[in-house]
Amino acid sequence: MLRGAAFIVATRPTGNFEYLSGTRIEVLGFSKPQREIYFKNFFKDANADKALLHMERTLEFYDFCSSPRFCWTVCSIYQLLLDSGAKLPETLSQMFVDILVHLMKTLCLNEASVRALVLALGRMASLCLLDQHSNTKESIKSIGCPQLLTSVDAFLIVDGDLGSDKCTFSFQSQLMQEFLLALAFFLSESTDEGVEHLLKKHQKRAKFLDFFLSGLSEEVQCRPLETLLGKANPDQIKDFRYWLKSSSTEALRGYEKAKHYRCFHLLHQVQNEALVKEIITPSAQDVVYHENLSLLDGVALNYVAMSLHTIPTFSLSSTNIFTKMAKVLAPTMSLSHILTFSHCTFSTGAILHLASALSSGVVSELSLSNSHFSDEMLNILSTSLQNSKLQKLSLHACNLTEGCCEDLVSLLTYQTSQLCTLVIRYNQIGDDGLRKLCKALYCPRCRLQEIDMEMCNLTAASMEAFAEALCSGQSQLRKLNLTNNKIGDSGVKALSKSLQHSLCKMHSLILFDNELTGTCCSYLKEALESEHFSLLELDLSVNDLGQEGALLLCQGLHQPGCPIEKLFLKRCGLSQSVLKELASLLITGTLRSLSVGINDVGDQGAKYLWEAVAHPNCLLEELDVEMTGLTDACVVDLCAAIRATKTLKSLEMRNNSLTDVSVPALVQVMQDSDVMQDLNLRYNDFSEDVLGMVANGKIQY
Repeated sequence: MLRGAAFIVATRPTGNFEYLSGTRIEVLGFSKPQREIYFKNFFKDANADKALLHMERTLEFYDFCSSPRFCWTVCSIYQLLLDSGAKLPETLSQMFVDILVHLMKTLCLNEASVRALVLALGRMASLCLLDQHSNTKESIKSIGCPQLLTSVDAFLIVDGDLGSDKCTFSFQSQLMQEFLLALAFFLSESTDEGVEHLLKKHQKRAKFLDFFLSGLSEEVQCRPLETLLGKANPDQIKDFRYWLKSSSTEALRGYEKAKHYRCFHLLHQVQNEALVKEIITPSAQDVVYHENLSLLDGVALNYVAMSLHTIPTFSLSSTNIFTKMAKVLAPTMSLSHILTFSHCTFSTGAILHLASALSSGVVSELSLSNSHFSDEMLNILSTSLQNSKLQKLSLHACNLTEGCCEDLVSLLTYQTSQLCTLVIRYNQIGDDGLRKLCKALYCPRCRLQEIDMEMCNLTAASMEAFAEALCSGQSQLRKLNLTNNKIGDSGVKALSKSLQHSLCKMHSLILFDNELTGTCCSYLKEALESEHFSLLELDLSVNDLGQEGALLLCQGLHQPGCPIEKLFLKRCGLSQSVLKELASLLITGTLRSLSVGINDVGDQGAKYLWEAVAHPNCLLEELDVEMTGLTDACVVDLCAAIRATKTLKSLEMRNNSLTDVSVPALVQVMQDSDVMQDLNLRYNDFSEDVLGMVANGKIQY
């Protein structure tokens, strides 16, 4: 009938529609406002709001809640439970336990007859799921339960005359059909069919069978059924629990998020905190990631989080976080120490729930990287952030502009602010925005120690004001990243003045790709020679410093007492003469990390470095000579340096011209070395013939 239909009206979406083409489908089930009206008309008292809120919290995320028939069922059961003072069900499994108890009471059967009926209904449920043509009167008679035909009104629908052998039967609800199959499994005295076989046999048609098995495996949830049916078979429950633990453990070892979520759903149905803690171990939490989260998945995830009581890290990506989703996840967010949202979209209502979770929770790090955010949303969030325990805030690529900076200043200068790291990279902050942010550095309440402003459309125009703020006497800033901003040499001139000031506390300055030339090196040299210079890390990579500028820089670095420990000069136009000076610096200075990659210095330039590395006074631990024109001719000196070094642990040699000839010597020296931990040889001129030789844990190939 479905395949031949041109137009279909249904109360909810169903998988049966997936295979139809050229058919118009209208889903005319209850919308949320219509459901609210239905509940109010059904109860006609104060219970309407209580029942509606409970359904929304526990069941609304299932698609079948749009069905008017299901709403009537829920209202009817809620009414019975509320009138008797009983507790309303928390899960889908508990809901169907209450439904079955009510239906069985209407049949007025004794315990033995009820148990026999459920077992028969379970057998029939299996037959109908496996073969839709096995629902004839003859099939029912073959099951061998006289009470089965008496359950027509409660569980079954008859098509045709009940007295005729040609009539067929179907279940009133497929949900009840699967529930009865699960219950019959636990009541059965036969252990021939294990749970794994049961699930595999019915996996094509049964959507919630494992849900119901999970819920019914918990004794507390089955007690209402015991007076009607007697005890479940303990061997069947044991079999299921073993399957649940083993399958969940296996699923959580992998990276298939669908299996992770299914595990969470089953634990949610069980409602056993101790079991959650037994299965979701700390190591299992490290593997789980969350992407394209549905509301149903969010509910199960939140139950798991609440059972664990604390979440080290909660990461969510590529998800539309609307108000209801944020409300469901709010408890999880408040329990998390690190919250990461990547490529997510937030509604305004969702921001309010996020803000509430931050102000009441234990979140110390929040990342909203690459999410659809705005200045207005940050304004909503910032007030709650003031009262949070937040120490790191990452707003990487969040569509922010100068307009957000006043809110950031308020956040940074609030009297209880603990925020010490701010990432606002890839936002259009601009020079005016930075000038506004400078106000925070003058405030004694500001604890900011690290700010990342990569590609924030900054120029030299704002560097003077920023440099003055660094010397305010109140600034605690230690690390500054200005990567990919056009501050130029004049911008560095302003910053260099601040680095000579006694009140400047900077330890790390990253000026990667800032359109600098050798001119800036004279300003930096002056700063390096200052008695108040405190930088431990300086990155000038991807700037055209040239030989003259780099040699000036080396003069400053040779200053006695220069504290620089990490120096990055990647793609700076360095020459062999510069590397000779840097090698001298390695012997007499404090450098522990040096990058000179993507400079055409060849084997001779590197030779100066190998000799320095072999020197007993050299403290270098990390060296990057990627794409420097190295050949096999350098390997003898390199191996000698590795054998002699007391400190070098990591060597980056990607994208050079080493060949198979060098491999035996490099493999041998790495095996012999107790100091070297990592040698990266990727993208050299090696053939596949040496692949087996470099299968060494210390060598990347």
